[in-house]
Amino acid sequence: MTVKKLFWEDPYLSYTTAIVTSVVGQTITLDQTIIYAFSGGQQSDSGKIGGFELIDAKKEALEILYTLPENHNLYKGQEVIVEIDWEKRYKIMKLHFAAEIILEMMYQNYDQPEKIGANITSDKARIDFYWNGNITETFSLLETKAHNLIDANKPIKSDFSDKEKQRRYWEIEGFGKVACGGTHIKSTGEIGRIRLKRNNIGGGKERIEIYLA
Repeated sequence: MTVKKLFWEDPYLSYTTAIVTSVVGQTITLDQTIIYAFSGGQQSDSGKIGGFELIDAKKEALEILYTLPENHNLYKGQEVIVEIDWEKRYKIMKLHFAAEIILEMMYQNYDQPEKIGANITSDKARIDFYWNGNITETFSLLETKAHNLIDANKPIKSDFSDKEKQRRYWEIEGFGKVACGGTHIKSTGEIGRIRLKRNNIGGGKERIEIYLA
């Protein structure tokens, strides 16, 4: 039995209970969880399991492995409280979707440039492209269109495209439908103002950094 991922059913949950399904030293698994593990460039959540601070969260196939301190005393079959740092999660959710919007607008307006990397933390998001020239030339259009979409407060649908393989997508009617297994906000208006910054990483590569303003 793989873990039930409550962060997809309700990404706004900050607290739940779960049953420990395995313990191997510092590594445990749960029957259900709200703690997202690093995947697709999205940073892992911070939190606690059974009162013990989470050290690491690792996705392994459809399972999630959680690393706790050496002195944890959790055992298989135990019911535990699972908590996340909600402030961090909500910043990640907003920055994640800001990055999704910027990426989709780059594809739609600049002839599908090749994305070569992405990362989302609670401080900023970044997207890397192969790009000739200075990517700040796109910022005026991107910021205008992004803020128009944010101000429209469009609903964001997020669901399974393949439940068995746990593949998911997000969709905004009239804007785009994209495969993505991250945690998503309910509407574009939650993002608020954003700010873009250029980082030239050399070799014909440009980085767009995204901040919550």
